[in-house]
Amino acid sequence: MAPAPIKTGSVEFLKPTVEDGAAMWELVNESTLDQNSAYKYIMMCEFFAETCVVAKENDQVVGFVTAFIPPERQDVVFVWQIGVHSSQRGKGLASKLLHELVQREGCKEVKYVEATVTPSNEASQALFRRLARSFETECEVSDCFSEDLFPEEGHEEELTFRVGPIKN
Repeated sequence: MAPAPIKTGSVEFLKPTVEDGAAMWELVNESTLDQNSAYKYIMMCEFFAETCVVAKENDQVVGFVTAFIPPERQDVVFVWQIGVHSSQRGKGLASKLLHELVQREGCKEVKYVEATVTPSNEASQALFRRLARSFETECEVSDCFSEDLFPEEGHEEELTFRVGPIKN
C-alpha cells in the first residue's frame, strides 16, 4: 500500500506517474529552465519515481523535482531539475520539494544532495544554501562542467553544489 501523499495547504507532494510527464514538460516549456524532450520527463517518472516528486494543486502539476541516485555513489541524490509554476513562486515550493525528496524511502541511505548550477542562477544557488541551513550542514561549491564542453554557444559553466552530510 502506497503511503498517503504529503499535503501542504492545497498542494500535495506525490510520486510522479508517466501521465505526469507531459505536464512536467509543459511547465519547463513555460519557464527559463533548460529544455529537455518530453520523453525525458516520462522516463524519469517511469524509472526514477522514487527519486522524483510532483507537487499538485487541484490535480494539476504545479512543481516537480527530477533526481536520481548515481550508481557509483549510493549516498548521493543528484537533482537534475526543479520546476515551479509561476503561480507558486515565492511560496517555498522548491524547498518543500527537496525536503520531500530527501524523506523518500529510496533516499534513506542518502547523505548528500548534489546539483549543478550556473553562476548566473542566483535563485538555485540560494535554494541549495537554504537547504544546507535547514539541515544544519555544509554547502560546498566546486567546478563541474566548463562552458567549452557544451556544443551550443553561450552556455555557462556548471558548478556543483553539494549539501551534506544530512541526517534523514
